[in-house]
Amino acid sequence: MHLTPIPPARVPATPAAPDPLARLSPDDRATFRSFGWGPQERPRFATIIDGFHHHCRRAPDAIAAEHEGQTITYGALNAQANALADKLCRQGVGRGDAVCLYLKRSIPMLVGILAALKLGAYYVPQHVGVATDDMLRHIAGVTDAKVVLTLPDLVDQLPTGLPQILPIRDDADPAHPENRDSAVADAAPDDLAMVLFTSGTTGKPNGVQVTHRNLCNILQTAPGDLGMAPGLRVGQILSIAFDMAAWETLGALSNGATLVIRGRSIQACAETVDVLIATPSILCSLDAERCQQVKVAAVAGEPCPRPLADTWSAFCAFYNSCGPTETTIINTAERHFPDKEVLSIGKPTPNNTVYVLDDDLNPLPIGEKGEMWAGGDCVTAGYLANPALTADRYRPDPFRPGHMMFRTRDLGRWTEDGALEHFGRVDDLVKIRGFRVELDGVSAALESAEGCDQAVTLKYDDRNLVSFISPASACPHKAGQAVTAKLPYYHKPSLVLPLDTLPRTPRGKLDKRLLLQMAREEITARALELN
Repeated sequence: MHLTPIPPARVPATPAAPDPLARLSPDDRATFRSFGWGPQERPRFATIIDGFHHHCRRAPDAIAAEHEGQTITYGALNAQANALADKLCRQGVGRGDAVCLYLKRSIPMLVGILAALKLGAYYVPQHVGVATDDMLRHIAGVTDAKVVLTLPDLVDQLPTGLPQILPIRDDADPAHPENRDSAVADAAPDDLAMVLFTSGTTGKPNGVQVTHRNLCNILQTAPGDLGMAPGLRVGQILSIAFDMAAWETLGALSNGATLVIRGRSIQACAETVDVLIATPSILCSLDAERCQQVKVAAVAGEPCPRPLADTWSAFCAFYNSCGPTETTIINTAERHFPDKEVLSIGKPTPNNTVYVLDDDLNPLPIGEKGEMWAGGDCVTAGYLANPALTADRYRPDPFRPGHMMFRTRDLGRWTEDGALEHFGRVDDLVKIRGFRVELDGVSAALESAEGCDQAVTLKYDDRNLVSFISPASACPHKAGQAVTAKLPYYHKPSLVLPLDTLPRTPRGKLDKRLLLQMAREEITARALELN
């Protein structure tokens, strides 16, 4: 009897994932990879505290920081941080724990940051006098912090309901054996270094979890390190709760530079430093003629006016940068020159990627506007205690399996030479009289008018835009004409108000809420005059 052999069972083949680049032409596919991938580069140190310890050993007598006439060396700063780390350890703080820093700009602020990092803990900074009592309580609660560090003269200003409050005192003896090399936890690259709270859409702030790997990737490679090195002075002018303040503080201390912490005057500080980091609004408020000693300046946080970039790049290395807190300070940067055709935000920084995608997360052809998604080592560890928001904004990277990417909510497009043009936030793409209008495009047109250094445009209602220009000597009529010459009629603001300086939030960005209120008051006043 002949038996027909039974064929072996077949395991169903796993269907291949669709090629996410299939919709692009072969040329655009190659360009997508060429433009979107930053260079591969190993950071000089694996953790921020490793970088700091290296410079403490290299030059313990070098000045680490100065503030209002006081200075501290790397050796003394290390000793004070060791002594405070010992106190924190006795309070039960260890690796992976949160340490809240509720204080003001000061040298003890640095002691608190370093003490937390030495224990493998992470710090959570808030500026006393700016953050509300409810916010301070909320942050201490959601981080489950065991200790709140503050300054001795601020203890009475803190609200009730906080964990153990520990004032930072500068009484450590550098010669004491315990303060030379205290036993500390070795932080790993993927350990949290800090949690920064950004404004949330529900009224509650969101805590962004930033690791040592995230920070070293930008602060220990070029161009993010901005050339910070021993012998250079780095300004510390920004709010300590702002992610760009970590660019100043941790950048300087992990690269052996001297951190110059400002007092009341930003201008006075800016006139004494080699490296200056700011928002465009802050830089617009400075007298550039008195800052000619600055060697490197960098801006981020909001769109940079072209006149500002041209002014500063004429005498120093000027970097225009971009990146939300969730992508670790910045994830693109470009040195600008006055003769450049386009003021761009540059290319992906080392070990990072940027994709310009449509609403369905498909890559757009080179030159088309879309939403920028950021990938690579810049992508932070998500929102603290908010898995739903993390799942919404952080996604698996379809172009680099095994990695994550983050939805920046910024609009951009690639130029022909591989740089990114920034067109503001997705939220700033509005409808006026049924037409789509990019608010930052209107502001850029206003800034092209003679005498206009900075502009901001806001949606007033469904039919009208309002704009503010600076300085007060700028002509609103000429600024309006510049918009008409460059853009369709529905882009022209109904109101253009010149101001001496545009108001800023405590973090140094344009205060759009206050400006909209000013516009309402001005329009109401004009209506009353007509009646």
